[in-house]
Amino acid sequence: MTSELTWLDAVAQAELVASRQASPRELTEAAIARIEKTNPALNAVVTPLFEKARAQAASELPRGPFRGVPFLLKDLICGSQGDPLASGSRLMKAIGMVPPIDTNLARRYREAGLVFLGKTATPEFGLTATSEALVYGATKNPWDPTRSPGGSSGGSAAAVAAGMVPAAHANDGGGSIRIPASACGIVGLKTSRGRISLGPLAGEGWNGLAGEHVVSRSVRDSAALLDASQGYMAGDPYAAPPPERPFAAEAGRAPGRLRIGFMERSPAWAKAPLHADCLAAVRDAAKLLESLGHSLEPKHPAAVDDPGVEKTLFTIIIAQTAGLLTMVEGMLGRPIRADEVELWTWTLFQEGKRCAMLDFLAAVEWRNVISRSFGEFYGSGFDLLLTPTLGQPPLPLGALTPKSDAPLATWDALLGFIPFTPIQNLTGEPAISLPLFWSASGLPIGVQLVAPWGREDLLLRVAGQLEAARPWVDRRPRVHA
Repeated sequence: MTSELTWLDAVAQAELVASRQASPRELTEAAIARIEKTNPALNAVVTPLFEKARAQAASELPRGPFRGVPFLLKDLICGSQGDPLASGSRLMKAIGMVPPIDTNLARRYREAGLVFLGKTATPEFGLTATSEALVYGATKNPWDPTRSPGGSSGGSAAAVAAGMVPAAHANDGGGSIRIPASACGIVGLKTSRGRISLGPLAGEGWNGLAGEHVVSRSVRDSAALLDASQGYMAGDPYAAPPPERPFAAEAGRAPGRLRIGFMERSPAWAKAPLHADCLAAVRDAAKLLESLGHSLEPKHPAAVDDPGVEKTLFTIIIAQTAGLLTMVEGMLGRPIRADEVELWTWTLFQEGKRCAMLDFLAAVEWRNVISRSFGEFYGSGFDLLLTPTLGQPPLPLGALTPKSDAPLATWDALLGFIPFTPIQNLTGEPAISLPLFWSASGLPIGVQLVAPWGREDLLLRVAGQLEAARPWVDRRPRVHA
C-alpha cells in the first residue's frame, strides 16, 4: 500500500477512502512509513505526532472532502490544539508553547477530514528564505541534499516533493510558499489577502503581508484544499470576494485567451542579476503560454522597479519582528538575550527597535501605492503577470547564514534570491509558482503567475492548463519515499 500511495495526490487518496478501497488508518500508516523511511535524509518533519494521528485516523472522522488523507502542519502560525508550536525557535521551544485551541485554519482542516501527522521545519519565526533553524538543524532539498529547499515553508515543501504526504500546510509573508515550491519542484499558491482567515488569535500577519495555504504536487489539490479552508471569519479585517464557483472546478476550466505581461530581468532594486536558468525558465513558460493561445508582452507594472519596494518590505518586517519579540519578552517577564535567538532574528529585532514610527507609517502607506500601480497594470488590459519565481536556482545550504561581522549583508543576499515574490505580499494579490522547468543539472526552476486581487480562479484555470500541457507528475527527486 505504501508504494502504491506515494505519488497519489490528496484528491485521489480521498477518493480511495470514499470508495472504501482504503481506510484512513491504512493511509495514515502508509504515510508514517514513508516519513520514517525518508525523513532522516531530509529533516523535513521536526515534530512527529504519529500516535495522535493513529488515534485520529481510528476515530469517527468528519465526512469532509479529505477524510482520512494524511497531512502535515508547518511549525508556524497555524496552531493545533495540544501540539507544540515552536516557530523554529529554541526560545519558544524552551517556553513550551502549546496552543490551547485550534486556529480557524486548523479547525477547517480537521473538518475537511485531514489527519495531522506532525509539524514541518521552518526558519526561526519564518524570517528567511531557507529552512536551517538551529533548533532543528538544516532541512535538505530532495533534488540535491547539498542545497536548501527554500523557506520559510521548506519542511513542508521537502516533505511533499519527496512523497511523504501529498500536500502540506504552508504560509507566505515574503514568498514563503512560492520560494520552496520553486526550489522543490511543486505547486505553491499564495492566496489573496483576506482569502484565508488568521483568526481567532490574529487579524492579520505582518500588516497584511502574510497569508496561509498549502504546498502540493497537483494544481487540483491546491484548489480543493482552498475550497476547504477559505472564507471570512467574524472579526477579520479583510475579506476576499467569495468565489463564483468552487476553486476545484476552476482548475479544470479553460481560461480563454489571456493578455499576459512578463519579466525577463530582476527588479531594479534587486541585489543580483537574474540567473540564466531562471531566465530560460520564464522564456520557456512564455513560449508555452503562447502555444496555448495567450498573448505575451514584455511589460510589467512600473512599481516593480521602485526602490520603495525594498524599503517598505524591510521596514514592515523589522517593525513586526520587534513587535513579536517584545510580546515574547512580556511572556518571559524579562528582556530576551542575544544568545537565546539566532543572529538574523536578533539583527532584525535590533533594527526594528530603532525604526521610527513615522517610517513605519510611511511604509504601510507605500504598500498601498504599490498596490495601485498593479491595479493600473490590470486596468490597462493585462490579465496576468508572468515572472520567474526566484532570481537564482536553489541555494547551497548555508548561503543565507548571516556573518557576525556584517549580518545585514544577508538582506542583500536575500533580495538577490527572492526579487519577485515579496511584491505580491505587499499588494495582497494571489500568485502561484509552477514547476515547469528543470535546469541542465536537474534542479527545479519555478515560474510565477500573478493575478489581480481576488482572482485565484483565473490563476487556477491557467495553472491547470499548463499542468495538462507540461505535466510534472512523473518527475522524481533524488531522495524520495
